[in-house]
Amino acid sequence: MSVKKPEIGVMAIVEQHANPFPWIAKLGIKTAQVTDWLMEELTPENAAAVKRQMAENGVSIAAYWAGYTGEIIWDNYDGPLTCGIVPRDQRERRVKELKLGADFAKMLNAPAIITHCGFIPETPRDPLYKETVDAISEVAGYCHDLGLGFWFESGQETPVTLLRTIEDIGLPNLGVNLDTANLILYGRGNPVDALDVIGPYVRNLHVKDGLFPSGGRSLGKEVPFGQGKANFPEIVRKLRALEFSGVFAIEREITGEQQIRDIKAAKEELERLIEYYY
Repeated sequence: MSVKKPEIGVMAIVEQHANPFPWIAKLGIKTAQVTDWLMEELTPENAAAVKRQMAENGVSIAAYWAGYTGEIIWDNYDGPLTCGIVPRDQRERRVKELKLGADFAKMLNAPAIITHCGFIPETPRDPLYKETVDAISEVAGYCHDLGLGFWFESGQETPVTLLRTIEDIGLPNLGVNLDTANLILYGRGNPVDALDVIGPYVRNLHVKDGLFPSGGRSLGKEVPFGQGKANFPEIVRKLRALEFSGVFAIEREITGEQQIRDIKAAKEELERLIEYYY
């Protein structure tokens, strides 16, 4: 069966009026996930400016990655207490902020928002699990009313917990942004096997590579494409079998010229894999 080839995109940070789209276009990339974690910048004026910059450079929007305020510790020890809308002391404010992000996504004509919901409890009878599901339902329902998808950034929970959460919420606009490194970095599994569980819900990917944690408190190490434990040929092959036709958004969490070189190298290898499997 013929399947539309996925597009290759990239993450685009537009905080403090940054304009990353000229260098994105220079790499021959025509779509991007956009993110801005500064709540005060989520205004109609800034949305119009971002849309203008994207149009000038021939870049479309793949999704909007919605952030929130407050301390976040990206590890396996304090992360469960600080990430997403799982922590009770952060939840009410962050639910409001994610709705603000949804409003901004609508202004950008994005198809969906993406976010880390946090370390969703593995035990479904845990009261914190139900509270988290209710909070996600509130945000996802708000997105549904706006005509937006709500896509989970994967990796801080196991694939089966993510699947259970999607099933328990039951809204039609739910999906997954599969980060190919996060499952490895957090020690939650690997992206190849995860596709057996959550594959039908994958809408976009963060193309990223990494190594498993070497200790129980910290995360693993992000590394350039092809130098970690993510098996990209098998990921692309399985996505083709799932008839995936979304966006491979390359994410390299460093800055400077090396980041651009790594993104370019990942793009070239992805092009080869997509051509082979699609």
